Amino acid sequence: MEPCEGNNITNSRCVVSGAEARDNPDQASVGDTLKQRIQEDTATAMRAKDKRRLGVLRLVGAAIKQREIDTRVALDDDGSIAVLEKMQKQRRDSQDQFEKGGRSDLAEQEAFEIAVIADYLPTPFTPAEIDTLLGEAIAESGATSLKDMGKVMSLLKLRLQGRAEMGAVSAKVKEKLSKTG
Repeated sequence: MEPCEGNNITNSRCVVSGAEARDNPDQASVGDTLKQRIQEDTATAMRAKDKRRLGVLRLVGAAIKQREIDTRVALDDDGSIAVLEKMQKQRRDSQDQFEKGGRSDLAEQEAFEIAVIADYLPTPFTPAEIDTLLGEAIAESGATSLKDMGKVMSLLKLRLQGRAEMGAVSAKVKEKLSKTG
């Protein structure tokens, strides 16, 4: 790997280690705030001997680090949020499966992990706020039928990123457009 030169941290062949980022702030990634918060909370959980929370925070940190390694780009807050959303969705799916299988102990652990991950995600929109944004996106895109669903979803994805479950939003868009068209 090539060392990073100047502010060229987005170069796909450039990798900045944590020590390099600390020693040279010009090479630190823009999104260190969320990652730093997770690292600080990990240290706090260690000092408090909170093993459950510590385990979840280590998983979160490892997932973010793995995405950075895979993409060879330091993640900003949006990238970190995308990783957290994916982790939360996986845990919701696991929780449902454990509940169906009668494993309430494992379902409870998944619920705990979901709650810890949610601490680092932006506050979700309320259903009323989502409906308002949905109406605005439909009007802005001029959508009249299900054929225009992609236009509406692309607008909504930008506005709702990290703050709404896009699967549920997609169902609402489909419902609204099927009524209008």
